[in-house]
Amino acid sequence: MRARILSHPLFAAFFNLKGNQKVCVYTEPLWGIPFNLFTPYATLYMAALGLSDRSIGIVASVNMAFQIVFALLSGIITDKLGRKRTTFIFDTLSWSGACLIWAISQNFNYFLVAAMINGMARITMNSWSLILVEDCPEDDLVNVYAWIHIANFAAGFFAPLTGLIIHVFGLVPSMRAIYALGFIMMTAKFLIFNRFATETEQGKVRLQETKHDSILTLFRQYRGVLAAMLRTPQTLLALGIMMVMTITQLININFWPLLVTERLNIPVAWVGIFPFVRSAVMLTLYFLVAPRLSTKHFRNPMLLGFLMFIASQTLLITAPFQGFGLILISILLEAASLSLIDPLISSILVIAVDFRERARIMALIHTSVILFTSPFGWVAGTLSEIQRIFPFLINISLFVIGAALTVILAAQLKEEEPGIKVEV
Repeated sequence: MRARILSHPLFAAFFNLKGNQKVCVYTEPLWGIPFNLFTPYATLYMAALGLSDRSIGIVASVNMAFQIVFALLSGIITDKLGRKRTTFIFDTLSWSGACLIWAISQNFNYFLVAAMINGMARITMNSWSLILVEDCPEDDLVNVYAWIHIANFAAGFFAPLTGLIIHVFGLVPSMRAIYALGFIMMTAKFLIFNRFATETEQGKVRLQETKHDSILTLFRQYRGVLAAMLRTPQTLLALGIMMVMTITQLININFWPLLVTERLNIPVAWVGIFPFVRSAVMLTLYFLVAPRLSTKHFRNPMLLGFLMFIASQTLLITAPFQGFGLILISILLEAASLSLIDPLISSILVIAVDFRERARIMALIHTSVILFTSPFGWVAGTLSEIQRIFPFLINISLFVIGAALTVILAAQLKEEEPGIKVEV
């Protein structure tokens, strides 16, 4: 039995993890568990403290706006401080700090401040990703990303606990306690990560190269980096797909709980069941599907993923009052689609950029994504107040665009063969 488990490509990859990849994967649940505990109920918590749909949308948009600033600075900060130091400092500020504020929040102003602080997470999204992928063989990228996603999906199994706690103690006291737990677990994660992670080889190179350059000088150099990025069609197409996924995630995280509880009348205590089911399905599918995914054959799996996403959102907005069954099917389709799209787009994006300027190119990519998507929090909040299903009609339209961009990207990469050899 053990031999059969070890022979599975994903398990083999897991037990062969070394260095930073091992640290990243093994510590991820300490962040993922509290994140999955409080995320499904975050908007309900805000609503319980008196925030309107429009106010919730404003908080989401302000968070995205601050992410724009920090995403743009992330490449410079990561090169100047190093991948490891940057990750520790700004993970602690953006997540531990935000959790403390969320735990004591009283009104809109608290959530606004927390949204600003949490925006710094965009800095570590860059630096942590570089620690994960730099010094990692390209052929191992999909499996490494698969295990990162698996760690977070497994953490999703804890989501129903929030519903049980809320049922016993009430929404607001329960969320305060869960945010406090998040502070403890995430801080522990950051301390352990900082103890065992090492600076990457490219990180050491960039530390030396930028040692005598001022922040202003490095910022001016963004012009050349941006020009190179704009001349690379495959990077722009991958950027478009990232934008699609970011906007739809923003909408789902903030307005899915409101739709199912207020329009479909699903009890608040049941909300955590759906992330649990989604995590279980995605966890299973990752072991079945991920070993068969490759950056060389990405078009058809991603198209299938977008098609299932469209079906998922269609079922959600057409579900009847207390239509638990259709919501469940919608969640299953969403889980299946994410298991196809997430590891592929993450891997394609990483290896499609120049490794020598990966920090600043990824900073520009993340900045572009947030700059374009940040207004959608306010837009979706405004539309949700008119009709709960309107934000999800936006999702369906975006998934159609994502599918079209995938077809074009596959053709572009096949023609130009820019480092990724694609066969479709």
